[in-house]
Amino acid sequence: MSDYLDRIESVKAFMLQHLSEKLSLEQLAEVSHFSKYHFSRVFAAVTGATPMAYMNRLRLNQALAYLLETDKTVLEISALCGFESASNFNAAFKRHFAKTPSEVRRARQKDRNFSLSSRNNQEAEPAASLYDSNRNRNFLRRVWQMNVTMKELPAFEVAYVRHVGSYLETYKAWAKLGEWAGQNGLFPPEQAFIGISLDDPAATEEFACRYDACVTVPDTLNREDAPPEVEFRTLPGGLYAMFYFYDTLDKFAILFQSIFGGWLPNSEYDPDDRHCLEFSMNNPADDPEGKAKVELYVPVKRRTSF
Repeated sequence: MSDYLDRIESVKAFMLQHLSEKLSLEQLAEVSHFSKYHFSRVFAAVTGATPMAYMNRLRLNQALAYLLETDKTVLEISALCGFESASNFNAAFKRHFAKTPSEVRRARQKDRNFSLSSRNNQEAEPAASLYDSNRNRNFLRRVWQMNVTMKELPAFEVAYVRHVGSYLETYKAWAKLGEWAGQNGLFPPEQAFIGISLDDPAATEEFACRYDACVTVPDTLNREDAPPEVEFRTLPGGLYAMFYFYDTLDKFAILFQSIFGGWLPNSEYDPDDRHCLEFSMNNPADDPEGKAKVELYVPVKRRTSF
């Protein structure tokens, strides 16, 4: 666990040293020595906030210190803290502190003991803290106690339909893929249905989240007859940690949180730069309780020191 914490602490220190700069997820992932694909999930699981939300909070806290302790103008503070414009700074500051920078400066001039803390509302809370720990305690305990199976998977040739938007609407992609798969006789157990969440919804706007609904295909399949929305790709093989999930889909994000914030840091593995594979074992619509059976394969590699 200490290795993970040390790597996240190095990212926090890097953020503090570069508050005035526009940092990308790629830069922060490089500092952490995690892949870009998994970095956001690891950071959020450890700190309780996405990297950009945490960075924004650091900038706002530094801006507050400048307002209370210096005579720098709002425009100067905006630039020093990495905001693209004074208007963006004003809006972000008011959302976080419920006062504009000018109001804080005036209040400080009137009262030298004036202090301010962030608003006590959901918008100011880090993403992971929005999970209700009491409601999900039993679920997280089940995840922690489950047997994790380490597996070497081969590469898979798949056909897929991409969905862009809310992960709660991925059924649209599955409907399109399912119709085509049925026409071509692509059914379990000979073939497998695999979901791939390409983006972390905590770090990506909902409308931009990408998801691939996939089905494995044999070499003998005639790909030329596939409709335009059905594309083909190869999923790389390698070492994976497999977690069995049987619950309602709204709990799936909590499974990721527990794996990246609990199991991985305490294991001998790091997440590898491949996508997580969600092997769908049932249709939740046919389940009496509306639950999904999923075998989640998390790509891993042996941890090395940095």
